[in-house]
Amino acid sequence: MVQRAERADALRNREAVLAAADALFTRSGSPHSVSMDDIAAAAGVGKGTLFRRFGDRAGLIAALIAARLEPLRQAQDTGGRSVPPRQRVLDLLDASLRFKIENRHLMSAAEDAGLGSPYQAGHYGWWHGALREALGQVPGVGDADFTAHALLAAVRADLVVHLIDDEEKDPEALRASLAAYVDRVLASGPDTAPAAAPN
Repeated sequence: MVQRAERADALRNREAVLAAADALFTRSGSPHSVSMDDIAAAAGVGKGTLFRRFGDRAGLIAALIAARLEPLRQAQDTGGRSVPPRQRVLDLLDASLRFKIENRHLMSAAEDAGLGSPYQAGHYGWWHGALREALGQVPGVGDADFTAHALLAAVRADLVVHLIDDEEKDPEALRASLAAYVDRVLASGPDTAPAAAPN
């Protein structure tokens, strides 16, 4: 009974910390301005609790990214497979771009926290795997693994931050540009090849 209560308290603390961090990063214009002290105070827990649960600031940020991404992953895993592969590629990349736009301050904080290579992140592995699977079913895509990496490079978090915040690109225009780019990349498949001229 005591153990169960402790686990419930630990879960509540974890959720409180993630909710507090989520709110702080959402309101903040700069990822640098959100400290572990700020998060602990907003969550109503001791700073030591943060380090015990998440290891360090990078671990906390990684957990928050995973929590924000989970509903999107579930939606794509359950509903995404019912659409044709070419459309699934477009949907996955559009979802990735929207996620990066909406969470660009958090993604910048992840880079600043020194989470290491983005290619080693759990969320990147999921995006790449889902995209590779869909590309493998699109006629004309010779190397689905490389193509998935190349297409994901177009929605890197640092590029999205630069385009939205520095160049002040309109998010909807950016989504349209990405869709047009993906269409061109996939346009070489045999299902889109021009019909042979009549003899």
